[in-house]
Amino acid sequence: RKNTKRVPSFRKLLRTSKIKLDNKLKNKQYKQQSAAKKYRKEQKKLREAVRDAISRKPFPLEECKKKQVAEKREEEEEEDALPLDMMDEDDLKLMEDLARKASFLTRDLSSNEPVHVKKRKHESVIDKYEKVPRRMQTEPEKELIHLLPIKDKGHIIPQTMEKPVLNGAQDEEEDAEELEEAEDFNEEPLPVLTPEEMAAQRRQKLQERKMHIAALASAILSEPDNNIKKLKELRAMLMEQDPNVAVIVRKLVMVSLMEIFKDIAPSYKIRPLTEAEKATKVKKETQKLREFEEGLVSQYKFYLENLEQTIKDWKQRKLKKSNVISLKAYKGLAEIAVKCLCELLVALPHFNFHNNIIVLIVPLMNDASKMISELCFEAVKKLFKQDKLGYASLGVVKVISGLVRGRNYDVRPQVLKVFLHLRIKEVELQKDSEDIAPKKKFMTYKEKRKNLSRMQRKWKKAEEKLERELLEAEASESKEKKLKLHTETLNIVFVTYFRILKKAQKSPLLPAVLEGLAKFAHLINVEFFDDLLIVLHSLIASGGLSYRESLHCILSAFHILSGQGDVLNIDPMKFYTHLYKTLFSLHAGRTNDDIEIVLQCLDVMFAKRRKQVSQQRALAFLKRLSTLALHVLPNSSVGILATNRVLMQMFPKMDLLLDNESQGSGVYLPELDEPEHCNAQNTALWELHLLQRHYHPTVRKFAAHLIVGAPTEGSAALPLDLSQRPATELFEAYSMRGMTFNPPVASVTPRRKDTFSQMDAFTDEELNKQLQQHISETVVHKPLDFAKHLKALSLA
Repeated sequence: RKNTKRVPSFRKLLRTSKIKLDNKLKNKQYKQQSAAKKYRKEQKKLREAVRDAISRKPFPLEECKKKQVAEKREEEEEEDALPLDMMDEDDLKLMEDLARKASFLTRDLSSNEPVHVKKRKHESVIDKYEKVPRRMQTEPEKELIHLLPIKDKGHIIPQTMEKPVLNGAQDEEEDAEELEEAEDFNEEPLPVLTPEEMAAQRRQKLQERKMHIAALASAILSEPDNNIKKLKELRAMLMEQDPNVAVIVRKLVMVSLMEIFKDIAPSYKIRPLTEAEKATKVKKETQKLREFEEGLVSQYKFYLENLEQTIKDWKQRKLKKSNVISLKAYKGLAEIAVKCLCELLVALPHFNFHNNIIVLIVPLMNDASKMISELCFEAVKKLFKQDKLGYASLGVVKVISGLVRGRNYDVRPQVLKVFLHLRIKEVELQKDSEDIAPKKKFMTYKEKRKNLSRMQRKWKKAEEKLERELLEAEASESKEKKLKLHTETLNIVFVTYFRILKKAQKSPLLPAVLEGLAKFAHLINVEFFDDLLIVLHSLIASGGLSYRESLHCILSAFHILSGQGDVLNIDPMKFYTHLYKTLFSLHAGRTNDDIEIVLQCLDVMFAKRRKQVSQQRALAFLKRLSTLALHVLPNSSVGILATNRVLMQMFPKMDLLLDNESQGSGVYLPELDEPEHCNAQNTALWELHLLQRHYHPTVRKFAAHLIVGAPTEGSAALPLDLSQRPATELFEAYSMRGMTFNPPVASVTPRRKDTFSQMDAFTDEELNKQLQQHISETVVHKPLDFAKHLKALSLA
C-alpha cells in the first residue's frame, strides 16, 4: 500500500512551536524505549521456555487433543450414566474387568499410534519439544479490538474481535484506479509556449513578486507596531518555489528584510521578560510595545537562521530534495546572504544576536572565495573603526583568537591584519580635559548646613538635581570601563601574537604579527620587553626573514624602546646595523612601497632617540640615504630627502658632508655594513648635484635646499607645505600608484613666431648684402620636365 505520510515542509516547521517539537521528540524516544523493552521481554520468555523444556518433558499436540476428547466424553457419560446402586452386581463386575484390559473400547481413536507402543529409551527431551508446532515469525499478529464487556450474574465477560484487514486485491484495485486517474490527468496536454512567451510570463511573475515585496515592506515601515506580523509573510517568500523566479525573489527578499530590520530595530537590546513581568498587568501601550519587541526579535532570529542555513548549504555543496535552485545559483544566494550579514554586523552592533553574527562572519574571512573573504574583512574593519566603547571589538578579537588557535595557525594573514584597525591606540593616547579635571563632588548635608543659608541650600538642591539629570541624559560611558575593555582586548591580541612567535615562526602569519607588534608595542607590559627584544633579534639573526619582515622587527624593537622602554638600559646597535645593511635591498621596483616602513624606522631611531645616536652613525646613514635616493621612485626620493633634512637640522655637524676636504684619517668604505666604522666623514654628498637635475620638481627643490645646508629661513628655505609635513606624509602625497606624474606635467603651449627686423637680427654686413640681393631677385617658375631629365641621365 502507498505510504501517504509526507515529510513536513520548511514553512510548517517554522510554524511549529518549540514545545510541540519537544513533545514529538519525547514521544519518539518513548516509543523506541517501549519497543526495546518489549523485545527484552520476548527474549526473556524465550529463554524461560527453553529452560523449562530442558527441565521437564513436553506434551505433544496429540496428548493435548486426547485430554480434551476425554474430558468431553466424561462429561457426556456423567450426564447419561446411571448411578451405581441402580446397576446389577454382574454388570458392575464386568465393567471393572473391561477397564483393567486394553481393548478398542478404551483406546483413543484419534491417535494413530498402536496400542502397545513401548517408550523409546534414548529419545531426547529437546527433540520431543521441537515436535511441538509453534507460530511462525512471518505470521502477522492479529490485532484485536476491545469491545464493551458483557456483565453476567457472577462476573464480567470481556469481548474482543479481530481487526479487519483489507485484502490485497482491494489494494491492487485502488492502485489501479489511482493510476487510471493519473493517466487521465496526464492525457491533458500542457500548452506549449514559445521562448518569447516564456520570457514574458517570467517578467510578469517577477513584477508581481516585486510589487508584493514592495507593498509588504512599505506597510511594515509605515507602521511597524501594527504590521509586525507582515514580517512573517515577507520572510515566507524566502522559500519561493517557482523555479523561474526563485533565485531573484529570494535575493530581493533577503535585501529587503535586511533594510527593514536596519530601519525598525530600536537603539537598545531587547531582553526576554521574566515570569513576574509577564504576570503583572500593564497598560495597553506597554503591552503593545512588548508584543512588537517579541515579534521583532523572533522574526529577526528566524531571518538570521535562514541566512546561516543558506551559507551552510552552499559550503557543504548540499541541495535539498525539494529545492528548485541549482548549485551554481546557490553561490549567488550565499554571497547575498553574506552581504546582508556584514551590513547587519556594522549597522546593529547593539542589537540582539550580534555575537551570533560575529561567529558567522569571522570564519568567512578565511574563506577560499576571495570576494566573500574581502566582504567580511571590510565589514570587520568598519566595525573596529566605529566601535567607540569596545564591546563589539572584544567579541571579534575573541573569535579570531579562537579561530587561529583552532586551525593550528593555518589561516590567511588578512585575518590577523584586521587587528591593525583597532582603535585602542587612539583612545589610549588621547586624553580629554574631562579625564584630567577632577570630578565634581556634590556637597553633603552637613556642609550645606554649615556654609549655606536656607535659601542658598534650596537653590543648591535644585542645581544639583539639574546637574544629575544632565549627567544621566549625557549617558557617556565611563573611561574606566573603556580602559578595562581595551585592556582585555589587547591581552587577547598579544596572547595570539606571542603564540605565533613561539610556536609558528615560519608561518606566513609572521609579517602580520610583526606589523601588529610595531603598532601596539608601546602598550606592552615592561616585564616582557627583554624577552621580546631577544626574540626579535634572534629572528633577524636567523636569516630566514624577508627584508619586509626584518624591517617590521626593527620597527617593533624601536617602538618598544621609545615608549616605556626608555627606563631599560639596552643598546640597540645591532638593530641600527641591520637597517643600515638592509637599505640597499630597496629599489624602484616592487620594494618601493617598503620605503614607508624605512621612513617610520628612521623617525623612531633618530628623531626620538637623538641623544643616544653618535655623530659617526648619523653621518653614515645620511650618506647611504642620499645614495638610495638615486635608485627609487620620486615619492620615495622626496621622503628620503625630507628625512635627510631632519638629520641635518638635528645634528649640527652634518655640513661636513657638504665640503670636499676630508676630516681625519681613513677612506670612506661604502661597502662596509658597520655605520660606526665606514669613515663617512671623509666623503661628500655628491648625489645632491645629480638630484638637482631630477625630472621631478619637488625632488629638485629638496636637493637645492639641502645643498646649501637646509636653512630654515631665507630664499633657499622650503615652502611651508613641504617643510611642515613629515616624511611619511610626503611619501603618500607624491605617490605614483596611478601611473601618472604627481604633480602633473604642465601642458606646453605652442610658441608664436617672433617678428624681427632684418637689421636688428643680422649684424654682419656681407650677410645682409646677400639677403638683400636674394630678396630683390624675381623668381621665375619654370614647368618641370621629368622626361627630359630622365633621358639626360640615361644618355650619361
